[in-house]
Amino acid sequence: MISLTVTAVVFGVVFLAELPDKTALAGLVLGTRYRASYVFAGVAAAFALHVALAVAAGSVLTLLPQQLVQALTGVLFLGGAAVLLLRKGEDEEEVRKPENQSFWKVSGAGFMLILVAEFGDLTQIMTANLAARYDDPLSVGLGAVLALWAVAGIGIVGGKALMRKVPLRLITQIAALVMLALGVWSLWEAVAG
Repeated sequence: MISLTVTAVVFGVVFLAELPDKTALAGLVLGTRYRASYVFAGVAAAFALHVALAVAAGSVLTLLPQQLVQALTGVLFLGGAAVLLLRKGEDEEEVRKPENQSFWKVSGAGFMLILVAEFGDLTQIMTANLAARYDDPLSVGLGAVLALWAVAGIGIVGGKALMRKVPLRLITQIAALVMLALGVWSLWEAVAG
């Protein structure tokens, strides 16, 4: 049986922890470029997998070498920044047409981005700890996945709204700079730690 209290507590904790995280940025960037429903499908599937792993594995995920996770995250962010900065200009109207991107390509990109970027993340470790604390995997899993989906949805919808007001090129440049900063920070933490 699912405990609404545990689900609500987990939702609140995970939502607040994930809101300022790189996931909102990733959702925002993908949301500016592709059909929101396609992006959300891939992101939601990746988060569901992460929550299942966290709940099933419990605190085992905390045993991963933090430096390795930080280094991998840093390299991925630097790669993402390079892709954004080196991409040839795209016509904004062309990007907005959903038929330009297949469901599997867009949702697969969202899935892989979240799958790799969120592995060993604070909220995944937090979910594992909450599952161990409450000994209620269904309630913890439901609260965590709903929180992560909510943050992703906010980022994706925010990206679409932002694109109506700000040129895609500027959004892409800002996102690349933020990803570059996150990549450098992650690598610094890996080396300094």
